[in-house]
Amino acid sequence: MKEVDTIAVSELKLLSERMYEPLVKAVVDIGARRLVVDAGLHADEELYLLENGSVQANLWGVNLWPEEYGTDDFVEFDSMINIRPRQNNRSRGVDDETIRKAIREIVAEKVSGA
Repeated sequence: MKEVDTIAVSELKLLSERMYEPLVKAVVDIGARRLVVDAGLHADEELYLLENGSVQANLWGVNLWPEEYGTDDFVEFDSMINIRPRQNNRSRGVDDETIRKAIREIVAEKVSGA
């Protein structure tokens, strides 16, 4: 697991080879614009961010599909940590379009096609 300022999609492809499916789990902090990748569970990445100053309400789990880079399917909104009835998010997805947009923007800042 690591927090990244920037990461190339080619590195994400290498990381995805350790998973059962060709994806990389990631958690995005939409408040501090932080991204943590490469853990077996979103909860581990969430805990790392919480222990390092993030606020729970700003943390959202996603899956990155390196082979889908450049398409709408690159970021998949699916994580158990996203179930938050108190924030009106009752699914594993991210129900609020504003939050989905923020997540996509942060991922686009942090992941390059190189």
